[in-house]
Amino acid sequence: MTDRNRIILIGAGHNGLVCAAYLARAGRQVLVLEASERVGGAAVTREFAPGFRVSACAHLSYLLDASISRELRLADHGLKAARANLHTVALSADGAPLVINGDVVEGAAVGDSDRAALRTWHASMMRFARVLGKQHNRRPPRIGGGGRSEAFAAAMLGLDIRRLGRDSMREFLRVAGINIFDILEEAFDSPLLKGALALDAVLGTNLGPRSNNSVLTLLHRLSGAGSLSLPAGGMGSVSEALAKAARSAGATVRTNSPVARITLDGDHVSGVQLESGERIEGDIVVSNADPARTLLHLLGARHLETGFVHRVRHVRSKGMAAKLHLALDALPAFTKLPSQWVGERLLIAPDPGYIESGFDAAKYGACSPSPALEITIPSVHDATLAPAGRHVLSAIVQYAPFDPRASTDAARAEFLERTLAVLEQYAPGLRTRVLASELLLPADIEKEFRITGGHWHHGELALDQFLMLRPVPGAAQYATPVHGLFLCGAGCHPGGGVMGSAGRNAAHAVLGAERAA
Repeated sequence: MTDRNRIILIGAGHNGLVCAAYLARAGRQVLVLEASERVGGAAVTREFAPGFRVSACAHLSYLLDASISRELRLADHGLKAARANLHTVALSADGAPLVINGDVVEGAAVGDSDRAALRTWHASMMRFARVLGKQHNRRPPRIGGGGRSEAFAAAMLGLDIRRLGRDSMREFLRVAGINIFDILEEAFDSPLLKGALALDAVLGTNLGPRSNNSVLTLLHRLSGAGSLSLPAGGMGSVSEALAKAARSAGATVRTNSPVARITLDGDHVSGVQLESGERIEGDIVVSNADPARTLLHLLGARHLETGFVHRVRHVRSKGMAAKLHLALDALPAFTKLPSQWVGERLLIAPDPGYIESGFDAAKYGACSPSPALEITIPSVHDATLAPAGRHVLSAIVQYAPFDPRASTDAARAEFLERTLAVLEQYAPGLRTRVLASELLLPADIEKEFRITGGHWHHGELALDQFLMLRPVPGAAQYATPVHGLFLCGAGCHPGGGVMGSAGRNAAHAVLGAERAA
């Protein structure tokens, strides 16, 4: 294949598919190359036991950009929700649970003062999160110059913060970089409510509730302003709808086509070479892979300046969360949980100290002795995921470090046993209902989804890896130091989560570079 006008996308994850769709809509010739047999990257639905299907890594939709859904007509391409606006249920091992829906909390374990405090706290957090949300579809300003457009972008960020008003601006600047533990202690009394809110702040991160930046990660989680939902057919249906949108715009999507390396002609990309040996030429290559895999492996450090390579190598991208899948012969019964709530988002995080103790173990290379969990049973709302009368349980499990000591078969078996023991405390008899199980540790996530370190955000979300610093200076506006090579994955601004903004922003960066050439 010798057409040098082709734009090649590496990876058919959701951001790669969004990028491809926008480039194809702009009239460009686009080829997407996906290593696996299906599109979606970490947002896929697959069978893990005969007849039981599950969202393999990402399992809830809440950040997908509404304007992208509208512009790419994802509903017309088959995307719909099996259940929208999931409530969050904080489980108690020996008492009644709390049910949280936005700024409203109900349950015997919470008093009137906490109910009022949650309304105030939620309004404040959403106000701050909207500041981050406004940045999702903007290219972050370049550090150290770049002309009038960069100055304007920096001014817009400053203006968004200033528009909060004097008191809210001061509070935003006070809390954005600190830990969620202190904020929750200031606001609430109920340990169970504080545990649920703390878990939202650290889920999927390399942070504990007492870690700085855990307020920032909560704000990022809230910044999409969308409701928690279960897509019909699992998260793979989001990716399938995006692939249909890209193809309908004219893009070509090839699966089972792993890229071995990015090829160069002098200091400019010339295309890619597949693991099969096939060479495909293209003037522009856009990678949906994480920054380390793209720049250090597919391209090669020898083609980059030493200081830049040093920065890429020090991007913090070690995963800390495992993914559990259970095939069940019947719906489990959780302690004092009314049956109408079993299909909601269930949390096991009795208090912030419980979560922090798990993080303490993980900091030293061990899996949490008492894991915290975010649990869904999607088959309650989507009968296509399990045989009649049976169910699938899917859970994110904190904490499981990306560490050789925690990645052996013995460590996996031990951590599965611990996790099932915790589940049994909250759902007595659940073990007897398990027909099959699968536990993906960060090392498994790295292998299956080709994500360096097994971190599904492609890099920790923190102030020093955020906005114009993500992934590193010199590649924070989607273009890399190599002419014609761009990044579009979750390692770019605005970060992780199935939102698509990085893909669309990267497409605009490619088109802008073409116009400037």
